[in-house]
Amino acid sequence: MSHVSVAPFVKWAGGKRQLLPQIKERMPERYHDYYEPFVGGGAVVFDVLPANALINDSNRALINTYRQICNAPEGFLKAVKNLDEGMWEDGKKYYYSLREHYNDKLMKAEYDVELAALFVFINKHCFNGLYRVNGKGLFNVPYNGSRRSSVDESVILEISKYLQGVTIIDGDFEKACREAKEGDFVFIDSPYAPLNPTSFESYTKEGFDIESHKRLAKFYDELTARGCYCMLTNHNTELINKLYGNKGYKIDVVSVKRMINSDASNRVGEEVIICNY
Repeated sequence: MSHVSVAPFVKWAGGKRQLLPQIKERMPERYHDYYEPFVGGGAVVFDVLPANALINDSNRALINTYRQICNAPEGFLKAVKNLDEGMWEDGKKYYYSLREHYNDKLMKAEYDVELAALFVFINKHCFNGLYRVNGKGLFNVPYNGSRRSSVDESVILEISKYLQGVTIIDGDFEKACREAKEGDFVFIDSPYAPLNPTSFESYTKEGFDIESHKRLAKFYDELTARGCYCMLTNHNTELINKLYGNKGYKIDVVSVKRMINSDASNRVGEEVIICNY
């Protein structure tokens, strides 16, 4: 364990910063390797700073940003600074021009330091820090009116130092945890199950549908059989309780504020923390 001060470099829908106390108090006291197959903004891994960690996400643009911060922090910071100091006469026009450039690079699969800088800039200047794409995989969240700087340089440099010892991959959750073995800890912050099955949205164009949740639940059982310590968080829904209930797992219900919901009256909800130990 390291003790440097690091924090997420992006705001992420479903991020676990507010649940950190509840998550940390339920983590196993000792474990070997740490796996996080849905890392998102990294609230948990950046707070716990495990020594032997593997992080994964299906969002290639997000994982490219982790890699660029890890491998080329100075180049990343320079690219972000250039964007922050750009043509701000018309903030809205500037944001949409950069969003279009970002999408163009996505379509060309140009996963480089410029894409990483654009990714973070757009995250800090889009509505509620939401990452959402349309059916073609194009980012489509509107401008939030902000002109604040996109990163804290000191935090990025500390993140880069920590990530030097972390395995960073992008892809499916089963592939990410293929090597997980007895005594390892797997923290699973999976995409949210639908509160209303008719309004299911996901943050990658591939989606994470109900069949994906069923496959994940089956994989959770497999990891349990291997002897892994597993913790999973999600909405407290009928689907999640059906998939993980009656198996001897410990299911705790916790209250959360939903910061992303535009309707303040809908910003309180319940999540579950499911442990197999």
